[in-house]
Amino acid sequence: QVQLVASGGGSVPAGGSLKLSCLGARYGLSTSCMAWFRQAPGKEREGVAWIDYKGDTTYADTVKGRFTIPENDEKIMHLEMNSLKPEDTAVYSCAAMRIPCDFLWSSFRYKSQGTQVTVSS
Repeated sequence: QVQLVASGGGSVPAGGSLKLSCLGARYGLSTSCMAWFRQAPGKEREGVAWIDYKGDTTYADTVKGRFTIPENDEKIMHLEMNSLKPEDTAVYSCAAMRIPCDFLWSSFRYKSQGTQVTVSS
């Protein structure tokens, strides 16, 4: 059984940085794609970034150039967030599924609880 735990959220001013972690994110047959999602108050959940077992990554246009998924440590996936904006404020969750990757939350078999990221202006 795969269990994912997201952590690392916090409150930062605009322009600041945070690094989120997803513990339990180890590549396997059913977890060859791992992703980060976020949900802001009153908005639908959206995909932020994903990485597959080959190291290929994809980023949402809203975070491209600011967010990065570095190569995974064993059992941990990170999300490095730089140049944060108030519109990045949301609850962030990690998820895992079998490839091919996509940004459809319902496609992901394993999901973590959320970690709150708040960016003040």
